[in-house]
Amino acid sequence: MPYSEMDTTKYRLTFIAKKAKAEPGLKFTSLMYLLNEDYLLECYRELSTHKAPGVDGRTAESYTEDEIKEAISQLVNGMKTQKYRPQPVRRVYIPKANGKQRPLGIPTVMDKIVQRAVANILEPLYEPLFKDCSYGFRPNRSAHEALKAVNHMVMGQKVNWIIDADIKDFFGNVNHDWLIECLKQRISDPRLLELIAKFLKAGVMENGTLEPTLKGTPQGGIVSPILANIYLHYVLDLWFELKEKKQQSGHAELVRYADDFVIGAQHEAEALRMLEDIRQRLAKFGLELAEDKTHILEFGRFAERNLRNRGQGKPDTFDFLGFTHYCSTTKDGRFAIKLTTSQKRFTVAIRAQKEWLKAMRQQPIAKIWQTLALKLQGHYRYYGVSGNFEAIKSYYEQTEFLTFQWLNRRSQKRSWNRQQFQVCLERHPLPQPKVTYAIYNTW
Repeated sequence: MPYSEMDTTKYRLTFIAKKAKAEPGLKFTSLMYLLNEDYLLECYRELSTHKAPGVDGRTAESYTEDEIKEAISQLVNGMKTQKYRPQPVRRVYIPKANGKQRPLGIPTVMDKIVQRAVANILEPLYEPLFKDCSYGFRPNRSAHEALKAVNHMVMGQKVNWIIDADIKDFFGNVNHDWLIECLKQRISDPRLLELIAKFLKAGVMENGTLEPTLKGTPQGGIVSPILANIYLHYVLDLWFELKEKKQQSGHAELVRYADDFVIGAQHEAEALRMLEDIRQRLAKFGLELAEDKTHILEFGRFAERNLRNRGQGKPDTFDFLGFTHYCSTTKDGRFAIKLTTSQKRFTVAIRAQKEWLKAMRQQPIAKIWQTLALKLQGHYRYYGVSGNFEAIKSYYEQTEFLTFQWLNRRSQKRSWNRQQFQVCLERHPLPQPKVTYAIYNTW
């Protein structure tokens, strides 16, 4: 390998990844040197384009090649002289499934570049330490794998109870001091730790007013997902595996995707005790459960029989990653855990489709059709899991109805009747519902 190639940050990160995997207890003392001009330029080119600007109003594509090189040169000099200060994130809001709004923090392009580089450094350091129960924002892992893990847990283990837990405003309540302590378990480079602390405390700009950030890590920041995983690795995953799980006489298993998690338990008393232990554990690190969204339910192959014997009806359901999980049976009468799109997610998806069609109805039909096809395919890719065909079929049918409805409102005169619309669909078909991911076990 030529020396010039070996001297790149990407090559050094490969070496660091091997070292981190081979020595889980090793602390890395020198990492800031990786943030050089060449690598930051590579990170700039990794950024997504056509994204909302930060507080400076600049987007990634607004920089010319000469401008970005000069800006990165100044950025590196600022970090070397410790004069670099991340700018506040610009706060925007997006709708949540429950009708409320979720705050997002949008960094400037220059801060995104540094965050991308820092995230690329943190990932190989901590990835070898992360537990198998963690699925969110990790390489070669996905929400679908987390759903499959829940299915395997209930179907293959002695699970009779589910702890369905929700951390209250996790990203808004991460304790900065504790997060730095978590980072220190792997990093002893004070300059990198100081840089991350600067991002945490950069502040939020909303309606022209700067708000300090005394806690939390903003959703929308490139480095936030890996920081969240590091925090919850030490706060929840590692503690659960090394301490909490060993106290149980029956089976206990955690499945976590980012800040969303469920726990399967064999015994009710132990599930109740685990939930209380989790409350105390989270409180120590500045977090708390959303009590209105957290509960224990009897769930599993014996739940329906036990509830029926007690005259209590059918087992409750729980939602995880946009799917409602419920107890059911196969065609030949065997127990099965099944999934369907949660009603909240379905309602939000249909509402979004309606608003998009309303806004786009004056655009050329070809443009509408092309984007609509992509939107349908995206929905199928996520929600098209085993057993959820009826829900994605319903999504398609609602989309077809809304398309007919809004395209007929392009002018005061009705554009199509139903028969004409069907002819158009036959000539230019939209993607049909399709199951794209196998969740279920084959027993």
